Parts: sequence; structure tokens; C-alpha cells
Amino acid sequence: MTKMPLGKGLNAGLRAAMEADDKVLIMGEDVGKLGGVFRITDGLQKDFGESRVIDAPLAESGIVGTAVGLAYRGYRPVLEIQFDGFVYPAYDQIVSQVAKLHFRSQGRVKMPIVIRIPFGGGIGAVEHHSESPEGQFALTAGLKVVSCSNANDAYWMIQQAIASDDPVVFMEPKRRYWDQGEVDTTSEPMPLHASSVVREGADATVIAYGPMVKTCLESADAAAEEGTSLEVIDLRTLSPLDLDPVFESVRRTGRAIVVHEAAQTLGLGAEISARITEKCFYSLEAPVIRVTGYDLPYPPSRVEEEYLPGLDRVLEAVDRSLAF
Repeated sequence: MTKMPLGKGLNAGLRAAMEADDKVLIMGEDVGKLGGVFRITDGLQKDFGESRVIDAPLAESGIVGTAVGLAYRGYRPVLEIQFDGFVYPAYDQIVSQVAKLHFRSQGRVKMPIVIRIPFGGGIGAVEHHSESPEGQFALTAGLKVVSCSNANDAYWMIQQAIASDDPVVFMEPKRRYWDQGEVDTTSEPMPLHASSVVREGADATVIAYGPMVKTCLESADAAAEEGTSLEVIDLRTLSPLDLDPVFESVRRTGRAIVVHEAAQTLGLGAEISARITEKCFYSLEAPVIRVTGYDLPYPPSRVEEEYLPGLDRVLEAVDRSLAF
């Protein structure tokens, strides 16, 4: 076991993938000499050279389009989109080409592309730097979407995503980059597309992913002081959703609270709530409750803490659920 920040776990995972396969390339804005704006690729260009860690122009569509050509030629490109709000110039390439080429070619063309996107708020950034676009990719058939929440998952999930022959949108919770965690580089990792029960409980099930997992664990600690036992599930995979552990938990607790930073309407919480209701209707003691961002553009940093779900909002939702 080695203790390291989540961002360092990603760096170590990228290094391991590049050492294991010389067809793995990294490409993005400032990923080489600078090591990325969050230093996730720090030191990789120095060790693997400019032909494998490529500083790209400020053109996200060009970055993704080039990666499609590289994938055609047998490479495994890993792309860094500098901030979540910068992905939209590449949206057409991702949805029209990356997501569909394997299906369009009847399986003859593989698209082993990983698109890394630092997402979410909490860092006091300006506009276009704190968005949560994961739902837009999760609803796109042909894309896999995952999100790590801790250093150990960061280390293993990035390697698993790179090894996948399917295109993977890899959502990284940027405000958790500096959170320390234990990384076991020798253990057998969980499957990439599997949810995880990260805290067991009996009174209600709290479901989250990415940056909100830590918030929900802190809420569970606070609830325990009041005698309430919360089970916390880290989804990890957003497309495909692995909800069997969620259904099993909700059938025991009878209550479910879904938490994410993205806006509520048509967010992942809506789909999860619907599926819980379909599968666990006769076990529910209360409606499924969502704790989310608001249906607004992301606000200025001085008021972002009013926008983001926090401990108080999660605990208030738990109280409402238990009151039924």
C-alpha cells in the first residue's frame, strides 16, 4: 500500500499503461512540458518522449479527430480535455465519430480512445471550468463513461479504460485531485464497469459518484453521530450503469437518496430513480430523493458553495426520507 493523492494515482496509472504498451499515447493542451494544468501528466513527456506525450494546439475538435485516425492505425490515444467546459468544440467528433465508428463498421474498426475530462466544481474557478457534462455522454450510445472517486480507483480505472477496445469518457473529480488515499498496486482491481459499496448501513441508501462520494461519506459520519446508519454506494460507472448493488441495498434499507453535482432535470439521478422505482417498488418506504445542482448555468465562484450539494443538503434529504 502506498499513500498518494488521487491526481498522483492517475499519473502512476498512466505511467504503468505506457510502460505496458508502446501504442499508448497521450495528447492534449499543455500535457507535455507543463504536465497538464493539474500536473496529472507531470514527468511523462520527459520519460516517454515528445512522440508519445504530445502537446496539441488549442483545438479540441482537432485533438479528438487526430485520435480517431490514430485509433484506426492501432494506437491507444489518451486525450486530456483541459477543463469540462472545453469539451464542446469536440462534441461532434465524440458523438458522431468516436461513439459510432465501431458500430458503423460492423465491428471491423475499434476505437480504443480514452477522453479524460476534469469535471465538477469546488475549486473557485471562472466560467466554463466547473461544469458536469457527464450525463450528455452517458446518454450517447457507443460511449462508456466512468468516474473515479479515490486514488486507488484512479490508479486502476485509468489503466482499465486504456486497455478497453471501447471509447471511454473518463470523468475526473478535479476538486479531489489532492485528496490522499491508499493505493494497492499489487491487488486485483474491481471490474471497470462495477459499482462499489464503500460504506455499509441499514437505514437508507445514498448513491453517488465522483466528487460527491466523499461528501456522502462525510454525511454518513455525521448521521452516525445522530444514530442513523447510511449505506453509501459509489457508482464508478455511469454508462453502463451497474445498479444491482443499488437494488440489493435499497431492498434492505427501503430508502434511496441519489446525489450528484449536475443539474437535476434529466440528470443521471432521474434515470437511477426511475430504475430503483421499477425494480424496488414494493421495498420502498419513501420516494427516491435527489440531491443535485440546480437547473442553472454554473454560478460565479463566490456563490458556488450555495449551488453544490453539501453535507447539510444530503442530511436534510435523509431526514425527509426517514420522515415518510
